[in-house]
Amino acid sequence: MDAHLAGRTARSLELLHSLSYFAPEVETELTGVGLEPGRMTYFAARSAAMGAVGAGAVAATFYNFNPGLIADAIPRAWTLAEPQRIVAARYRGVDAAYRSLLGDVVSSPEMAEAAQLAAIAAQGIPGAEGRPLYAGHAELEWPDEPHLVLWHALTLLREYRGDGHVAALQTAGLSGLEALITHTAAGIGFQKKFAQSRRGWSPSEWDDAVGTLRDRELLDERGELTADGRELREVVEDLTDELAAAPWTELGEDGAARLRSLAEPWRKSVRESGLFPSSLFGPRYGEPR
Repeated sequence: MDAHLAGRTARSLELLHSLSYFAPEVETELTGVGLEPGRMTYFAARSAAMGAVGAGAVAATFYNFNPGLIADAIPRAWTLAEPQRIVAARYRGVDAAYRSLLGDVVSSPEMAEAAQLAAIAAQGIPGAEGRPLYAGHAELEWPDEPHLVLWHALTLLREYRGDGHVAALQTAGLSGLEALITHTAAGIGFQKKFAQSRRGWSPSEWDDAVGTLRDRELLDERGELTADGRELREVVEDLTDELAAAPWTELGEDGAARLRSLAEPWRKSVRESGLFPSSLFGPRYGEPR
């Protein structure tokens, strides 16, 4: 299977995984086991599969967050709730969110088929070497209900791809903050103000990194990507696609196309729900690159 097509498939399904970071049902379950609302629920829920790791491990794997922001929540989160309880709460929240957003679809034949296809891809991941976030999630037990099987499979695929993306960014010589700035400048990520606040970077830290990127001739004086900057981002995305292609090759083009087709109305439902405020994202958000 062509690596670029595999990447398009992965990105097209991202919404069905990432809704878990915005759904109030997930936040409710996580605060219900003792976590503080807000950033702590995100950091703890996503990293809990790795166990009670320190702030440094979370910062390294999440990559583009200010380490100080993470240190405000981790490892204190583990004193409020054990990682195993957090994982279980996350899945309860995803269950409730899917039922709220999709209704009876969760028990439909289409959902069962989509879950089976996604599971084939996730189970085709060749190994966990160099993929710490994926490795933690790969050790979790698979759920039983189809909509949770789908979310679990997409989570495995997303974290496997994300670990490879970090490797691609390091190959390109982009720090976590530089990666965030160039992604924002491309218009396919967060708006600048939201990216700064969500990832915990001060205006001065952001401006210093922008200056470095200008010195490298990756950004122009307006803060937009130069030709070299666009080319470097393309290299990063191409390498990310290549490093994440193996499980989609296992599923095959026909299986991937069928999964995209099944998921499209669900993606539309999530988009139209208002769960993801459009004002937070750049003008090219949702485009392939």
